[in-house]
Amino acid sequence: MVHGEAWTIKEFFVYPNEYIYWTIQIVMYPFMTGLVAGAFVLSSLYHVFGVKQLKDIARFSLVFSFALLPVAMMPLLFHLLQPQRGIYVMLTPHFSSAIAAFGIVFTTYGMIVASELWFVYRKYFVETALELRKVGGRTFGQHFRHLLYSILTLGAWDISEHALERDEKAVRVLAGGGIPVACFLHGYAGFIFGSVKANALWMTPLMPVIFICSAVVSGIALCMITYIVTMEIRKLIVAWKRKQYPELPSPEELKSAEVQVVTMTARYLIMFLILAITLELLDLIFRGYTAVKSWDILRSVIYGKDFVSIFILQYGIGNLVPFILFLLPRLTIRRAVVGTMLVLLGVFMMRWNVVIGGQAFSSSFAGFMEYRLPIWPGSMELYREGLFGALTVAVTPFILFWILTKILPVFDVKDSH
Repeated sequence: MVHGEAWTIKEFFVYPNEYIYWTIQIVMYPFMTGLVAGAFVLSSLYHVFGVKQLKDIARFSLVFSFALLPVAMMPLLFHLLQPQRGIYVMLTPHFSSAIAAFGIVFTTYGMIVASELWFVYRKYFVETALELRKVGGRTFGQHFRHLLYSILTLGAWDISEHALERDEKAVRVLAGGGIPVACFLHGYAGFIFGSVKANALWMTPLMPVIFICSAVVSGIALCMITYIVTMEIRKLIVAWKRKQYPELPSPEELKSAEVQVVTMTARYLIMFLILAITLELLDLIFRGYTAVKSWDILRSVIYGKDFVSIFILQYGIGNLVPFILFLLPRLTIRRAVVGTMLVLLGVFMMRWNVVIGGQAFSSSFAGFMEYRLPIWPGSMELYREGLFGALTVAVTPFILFWILTKILPVFDVKDSH
């Protein structure tokens, strides 16, 4: 069976060798890389611009960005027929193509995030290692933790005030330098689509900028909803332990802090959401005004075939509804959860409409193709290119984040940052 034949439905005149080759995994690829960049930008709002109200979620989003980082390549590895060759992008990086340049950008960004995490948590590493060193008759778990945190200190045991000030300066420098790298990390995904001259829907210089803005929106939204879920779980744990440890904060205090952080974060989400919507509508209006040769087929796709996915799901439910929810006074946690979920839906549909919608019309400009997402993984190919493959990619960063929180606590860390 030809790749793409299992999920492509053809209508009118389509060339025999034309199929929907780029499927759900290529939709997940820019979506996941956008989450990485957006989460890092959110953490930088505190470290670089000094937004004190975002201090708690800044550390949270930095750790979450690091958890998302390994998942950025997973959709490509799932989609390729020979995923073992993907490592060559990292081993032989060069600028001869956008994909090849990804190796350089991805490696640079990974080192920046790892370095920033180390400077943020260095004091915690040292204090934990010293505390475990004093414990007599350590268990195997305590021996392992002592060894782990001793290694993570990298031999830098100085936690004097002067040393911590230098750590703080290093964090600001890394966060400031990481913002353009994070934007380029995702902007090049838009560059890949925008530079395809053979596709009328993708060929636009605004594509990288649109991808960057929507990436920040999706990253902030995912960090918000993950932060809310984590805080809710934390309140339950604190309420259960408070009888034994009265010094712990009350659930009411945690709820108040949660509302303040969510409200402030929502303001920046609205700002980037406005920018993303404006650029997308500007691109759509410009296409209609210029009405190039391919506009007839594009109009059939945008206003006909994909009307529901573009104007109802993406712009309506994914942009307009959450925009109204966040603008209403006295933002509540429940309203924030609904709004962030709808924002993520809108950004995902934007990626879907670009990737799948860009392949919806034939090169003959006389026929259409429809993509049917494979649900049941009847074969390895249907698993990789179907619903379960996409769910695997979506769940993996949360598993990695849970593992990282066992090493890098995101709450109750006393440091100078």
